[in-house]
Amino acid sequence: MTVPRGVIPAMLTVFNRDGSLDEAGTRAYAEWLILNGVHGLAPTGSTSEGPTLSPAEHRRVVEITVDQASGRVPVFAGVTTYAQATAIEVARGAVDVGATSLMVLLPFYYQPTIPSAMNFVRRVSEAVARPVMVYNNPWFTGIELSPAQIKELADEGVVNSIKAAHGDPMRVSYTKYLCGDKVSVLYGHDYAPLEAFAIGADGWLSGFPNIVPDLAVRLLDEVAVRKDLEAGRATWAKIAPLAYYFMFERKGTPPAPHWLSVIKQALKLRGIDAGLPRLPAEPMTEEEIAQLAAAMAQIPRPTVGQPPLDR
Repeated sequence: MTVPRGVIPAMLTVFNRDGSLDEAGTRAYAEWLILNGVHGLAPTGSTSEGPTLSPAEHRRVVEITVDQASGRVPVFAGVTTYAQATAIEVARGAVDVGATSLMVLLPFYYQPTIPSAMNFVRRVSEAVARPVMVYNNPWFTGIELSPAQIKELADEGVVNSIKAAHGDPMRVSYTKYLCGDKVSVLYGHDYAPLEAFAIGADGWLSGFPNIVPDLAVRLLDEVAVRKDLEAGRATWAKIAPLAYYFMFERKGTPPAPHWLSVIKQALKLRGIDAGLPRLPAEPMTEEEIAQLAAAMAQIPRPTVGQPPLDR
């Protein structure tokens, strides 16, 4: 069983202007990420707008991604739904079309008990007959499994990895302390990957690697592989103003632009047009785009394999 490691973008889904799935655009975008050196792809998660996808669209996005990857990188399909039956339906569909494994978001909005959330993950794993990745995102779900609860699921063979999206690198280090190599721990937020790599994260799975896959791969190599913290700091210095804008300055501009709009607009500023998010997320204003561009001033234009998206 392939275990997720390295830089794995929570891959965007490309939509047409009318909100329908742009299959060619999604395929081209997956190719661009692969050409920029990422170690895996995670379609149909939250950054992929998974909750907006019908089960048929979910299956098709995974199918396109798997086909484009052609075995070059593993594909970890997101399962982002509250209902257990729907989660099992989309999980089976993703595996049927070739997904390596699944990234399972804990049930959101209704905030079930932690034992119920653990059973939710157990049932998905049982339905596809393989261990899965837990997507721990308390900001979206209102609940979070502790490192000890992750270890419990890993000891049962239900879980082999976690996307730790709280943002605090301590979640990474203590889960690694408890679980060791039994669990691959991926940093799952956008503002502290350098710190997470320095304390033992096995990778980075979040929205920002969509924007800067080249720099994300470089950062991982410098800090986690070559142990060159000084080089890692220099690379992170190019990304840090964008991360600060995303986490703090954007929220100080009421009404703040939606984070999905920011990620897609940031890509456009790098010369990669992945369209707009589905409604109700609105496009950014010209003033907001100017503020975003200033935050990205240190990020160079990509040099590898720009996808042929014409919008």
